[in-house]
Amino acid sequence: MLTSVIEANQPQERIRREIYGHFAEHLGRCIYGGFHVGEQSVIRHEQGLRLELIEALRRIRIPVLRWPGGCFADEYHWKDGIGPLTLRKKMVNTHWGGDVEDNSFGTHEFLHLCETLDCAPYISGNVGSGTVSEMQEWVEYITSDAVTPMTELRRKNGREKAWKLPFFGVGNESWGCGGNMRADYYADLYRHYQTYVRRYGPERIS
Repeated sequence: MLTSVIEANQPQERIRREIYGHFAEHLGRCIYGGFHVGEQSVIRHEQGLRLELIEALRRIRIPVLRWPGGCFADEYHWKDGIGPLTLRKKMVNTHWGGDVEDNSFGTHEFLHLCETLDCAPYISGNVGSGTVSEMQEWVEYITSDAVTPMTELRRKNGREKAWKLPFFGVGNESWGCGGNMRADYYADLYRHYQTYVRRYGPERIS
């Protein structure tokens, strides 16, 4: 007969809370009509964020929120989602119903959402249809406090101080909607892209 002894007073390992993160994609009503109702909405909101949802997520204390996808991440071009709303480029969301995406929920709105929820942001970079330069500039725009064209652009768009960005993904589902890539091809791309996803601030990017 075998006997198992559980020594509850002698913990061995600690499970990181970040594995219980959440996910936000431009799919259905997850973003528009979900997190983001816009500043003109009659729904109770704070800077366009649906307060009912914010309050619910605060109660469960989500540790991480990932955005912009999902499949949408590999067709998302971040510069289309910054600056004045009326000047943001529209696009067709080819993965999810062919809806017209107006980019009114972009980098600033997402990072403001994470600050409001007191959770860590996780951004998925565009490998499928993007470029190394585009990804590198996005990380610089978010995390650098140096005087560069990207940080000047961020300040012009209303954010003086860099954000913390602990998590950054190099593509999404690259075997399928992220480009139908073979494993060895994606591995080479990953090595290439991750070289330029540099830490611009004091915080490490995972």
